[in-house]
Amino acid sequence: MIRRLLQPTSELLDDPSPGNIARTAGITALALAAYGFTTGFWRSPVMGCYVALKMPLLVACTLGCNGMLNGLLGLLLGGIGFRQSLLALLSAFASAALILGSLAPVTLMLALNAPAPDSPDAGTAHAGYLLFHVFLIAVAGIAGTLTLYKILLQRCSSPGIAITTMLAWLGGNGFLGAQFSWILRPFFGTPTIAVSFLRDDPMRGSFYEAVWRSLNRATDGNALAAVCGLIAALVLIAIPIILTLRPRNRIPLPP
Repeated sequence: MIRRLLQPTSELLDDPSPGNIARTAGITALALAAYGFTTGFWRSPVMGCYVALKMPLLVACTLGCNGMLNGLLGLLLGGIGFRQSLLALLSAFASAALILGSLAPVTLMLALNAPAPDSPDAGTAHAGYLLFHVFLIAVAGIAGTLTLYKILLQRCSSPGIAITTMLAWLGGNGFLGAQFSWILRPFFGTPTIAVSFLRDDPMRGSFYEAVWRSLNRATDGNALAAVCGLIAALVLIAIPIILTLRPRNRIPLPP
């Protein structure tokens, strides 16, 4: 099952049954819970337990709210039905979750070795810690969505439609997921704020404002240059993956 999610084929969409969706959702939840515990553990073990619950909830909210839009896009762009779109996107989230879950031992060691929340360097450590995990989640999310590219190539009428569908899914999930993560905060635990499951004002501000402030603090006011570098890094990571997934024309062998 895990190998099938990490290396999906077109047959993945042929079984959009409730049982298959439930199994995929269960694997996704377990992997995200393991990773989520390590992200919140830096602040306190209680925060780790909170985040272990909120990571699967974040994906459920994103998939639930974006499912209708992605289903319409699938029908308009590629001829993929609602249940198939749901299963495809859930499989992409599962791939990203498995990547993050496999890194849980590494992120746990990072939490154990980072400056303590009550140390003088806690503010800088928190900013760097947040940015590191945002980058890690972004890379895992992109990699998870790119695993669907081969499937879309086989199901869509042209490679252009497959790329458009994939980018639309990626953009919608990224935008909604980022804002839902802000509403469900904290995930990392600000050192100066008491540990809690949710903030008292969850709808105030936005995810993008918080990332910009953290980036500005971590780079001593060079947030714009850091954003350009981050975009360049993501592009450099995405290009070889896309080239690997792109089908190649085989040269026929002579009889």
